[in-house]
Amino acid sequence: MRIIPAIDLIDGKCVRLSKGDYSTQKIYNESPLEVAKAFEAHGIDYLHLVDLDGAKSKHIVNYKILEAIATKTTLKIDFGGGLKSNKDLEIAFECGANQITGGSIAVNEPKIFEEWIRSHGNEKIILGADFHGDYIATDGWLKTSSYRLLDFVGSYQNKGIEYVICTDISKDGMLQGPSFEVYKNLLKEQPEIKLIASGGISAFEELPKLASMGCHGTIIGKAIYENRISLKELERFILN
Repeated sequence: MRIIPAIDLIDGKCVRLSKGDYSTQKIYNESPLEVAKAFEAHGIDYLHLVDLDGAKSKHIVNYKILEAIATKTTLKIDFGGGLKSNKDLEIAFECGANQITGGSIAVNEPKIFEEWIRSHGNEKIILGADFHGDYIATDGWLKTSSYRLLDFVGSYQNKGIEYVICTDISKDGMLQGPSFEVYKNLLKEQPEIKLIASGGISAFEELPKLASMGCHGTIIGKAIYENRISLKELERFILN
């Protein structure tokens, strides 16, 4: 299972939110590159980089940080937040993203997102399925759509999507454990997808459980920054 630490960006700094609420912003490091290098030093290969300024502005903002991390580490970066146009997508890939995650655009502009899947391939495009209750949320989690999670993921699997980052907004940043049952049901309904669990990871013991369920990866944010899970523990997990 891929271990994928998260760096969320506001004003060029490494921050975390609770339940996506910008008013809960907590700065953990002024240098995202420094954080990324620490991940790399502990054998981590992947990074989930989120442009929260971009998500709010509806266009890519922190692309210079993406470029710095991509050029100064060997991390494979999936980048999301504010990708709303072909130009945004072009900038993300030019600045070194290995994959991009599209959430709101997959709901609001499905024809554009489907064209991204066709033109770049399902190895490069990740579906961001952020949900609250049974429904997909959009626009920096400020809006709730009419799409149910299982239907939404199923419809995009039929359109060729392979990777899905599934985030339970109610658990994100709360350190109360992930939504095991949701992931279990999703994998039962859509066993072919490469599911990346996100939201609520709070303890190392949750990682083997997610792996045994068949999750392709898991995104870990606040649990690292609040020292609930150490980079040494993650390094041992990766080596095993």
